[in-house]
Amino acid sequence: MELKKDSNAVSIDMLLIVHSEKRRAAQGAHSDRQADPGALLQRRGGLQGIGNGIRRWQKLEEIDLHGNLAEKQHPQQTQIITSYDNQGTQLTVEVHPRDAMPQLLKKFSLAKRLQGDKNGNTRPRQPGGKDAHAYPWDRSSLKSMPLDLRQFEKLDTYASQVTVKSGLDELVSDLLQEAHSDLERVRAIWIWICHHIEYDIEAAQEKDRQAFKPTDILRTQKTNCDGYAGLFEKMCRIAGVQCMTVPGYSKGFGYQTGQSFSGEFDHAWNAVYLDGRWHLVDSTWGSGLVDSATSKFTFLYNEFYFLTHPALFIEDHFPDNKNWQLLKPPQSLRQFESNMYHKSEFYNKGMLSAQPETSTIKTVNGKAMVTIESCAPTLFMFMLNGKQEHGLLSLRKNGMKLEVYPPTVGTHKLQIFAKGNSDVYSSVLEYTLTCNHVDVDVQLPTELHQPVGPSWFSEQMGIMKPSHPHPIIHTSDGRCSVSFDVEEGVSVLASLHGDDGLITEETQRRYIFQLQREKRTELKVQLPHAGKFALKIFVKKRQEPGNYLFVFNYLLCCTNTKVNWPVFPESFGNWGQDNELLEPLTGVLPANRNVPFKLKLHGIAKALVKGQDTWPLTLNSEGYWEGSCSTAGCQEVYVMVLENANHNFYSYILKYKVNAQ
Repeated sequence: MELKKDSNAVSIDMLLIVHSEKRRAAQGAHSDRQADPGALLQRRGGLQGIGNGIRRWQKLEEIDLHGNLAEKQHPQQTQIITSYDNQGTQLTVEVHPRDAMPQLLKKFSLAKRLQGDKNGNTRPRQPGGKDAHAYPWDRSSLKSMPLDLRQFEKLDTYASQVTVKSGLDELVSDLLQEAHSDLERVRAIWIWICHHIEYDIEAAQEKDRQAFKPTDILRTQKTNCDGYAGLFEKMCRIAGVQCMTVPGYSKGFGYQTGQSFSGEFDHAWNAVYLDGRWHLVDSTWGSGLVDSATSKFTFLYNEFYFLTHPALFIEDHFPDNKNWQLLKPPQSLRQFESNMYHKSEFYNKGMLSAQPETSTIKTVNGKAMVTIESCAPTLFMFMLNGKQEHGLLSLRKNGMKLEVYPPTVGTHKLQIFAKGNSDVYSSVLEYTLTCNHVDVDVQLPTELHQPVGPSWFSEQMGIMKPSHPHPIIHTSDGRCSVSFDVEEGVSVLASLHGDDGLITEETQRRYIFQLQREKRTELKVQLPHAGKFALKIFVKKRQEPGNYLFVFNYLLCCTNTKVNWPVFPESFGNWGQDNELLEPLTGVLPANRNVPFKLKLHGIAKALVKGQDTWPLTLNSEGYWEGSCSTAGCQEVYVMVLENANHNFYSYILKYKVNAQ
């Protein structure tokens, strides 16, 4: 017989309770006490109960108990029929409108436990072997089940824009309009909470954490982690998906590297049952973050905490029951405390692993080293005690290598940041460095920025085939030459930086002389004295407006105390990129001397050197302009060129200073 759906259909619920006569009499004396109706779940298909004495009854629509077609009625009142046998067994049957709250449930304290999913499973099973994932992480996926996030694009947009109209049931109903599976139902609820519920910092800092009712959360749209987890569980159950709240310890706001955990649990999250397996979510951390400096919450959606792979979730979530780790083997609390904490952005930005795997590093001979492996080329930076100093960070195609030299003995905080596909660097790792010895021979220039040495990034910016692929260049006489191919249309700029103050901002580029030979650029460098210097490389596309962009730097090292090179001559805008200076390379000429000049100049009609007098340069058979100039009676010497033979205007291209007599 086919049953027709009717909005006025009724459900019959039966509750079987065994009581002694005294117990039954006492129960009747208190029968007016009612449980919170807000804790009950209304589902199509009638009551879903728990236990052996509580069964799910079939929904009756327009048929009587004998299976005959009955006249359509519109019951206005709930009917309760109770009978007893001589053994003290009570049988109560309630007939009520399908959408009405069963009165029986209101009278018994176990009502809250009678909430189930759409399949009639009223008590979610505890996690078992088939829920467990292997530990450590196998790098297969950040998620605990195969997901293509592109499938959620339409649903995510819809769910994030749903507004609260009245109560929780209507909100869930609205969210599920575009959800067609349990996974999509959970996703819609997750997205809505993460985009609408703000973390209540004041409530979270209270000594006695208050319980947030879902109605209060919807009204204020603020709560603490318990409220997030409770609301998520409630909404999932309304949607017919099994969900549990899991309390435990966390490495969240205020966590200090290496700290131990004891006493009350400080966090709560959820487990949801999908496709026959338990999965983990944390809507608190998915919604945003708290600025440690201002203690203010900012909405910043974090996809990482939706169905996170348990081997990654355990890095910052330790449940009260080890079974909820969903791991094989499970981790101990001591392991949780000592294991390296990779922040969610570590994985969001494509990191795979980091060495060392402990959160505390002891320096060896004053040095600590960290390496990171990533699944794609990524930009990194670091901070030691809040400053980008005392370290050498070099990029690799799939990761980076960092050497850190703490300036003092003691404990230091090392933070590592990664850029990934975004325009913002995010903190991905934190280490505590313990230094018992300082290497006094390693004093890096303050201006030595990151990264050091050429890499995939410099190649991406137009600098290829460097003469020095390694980041450190040692020179015994204080001079070196660095060259590389440059992509067409790209200009290169370089500057030299030390820590002694002798290199002023005005002369930072005067210790470097740049030469261009077809597509290859050469940087001739002369150091003013012994020590360590940062040779910084910048690039800019000629046709684009804006400033030069820093790409990388070399660390130049010289231990020869006799080194004392002067600056190179100052070049002007008309100094062509393909020009070449052979002599004199020093920018300071001796007084009262005849100084030879030799240059290769392209597209020039005439060239001359001007001091106290003017000396012409002649073009030889090899294509070089040659000649000499007397420095007597002058303080400055200029090289000038005439680009067009039909013109009389000479341009300055080089400037030399003359030593005082």
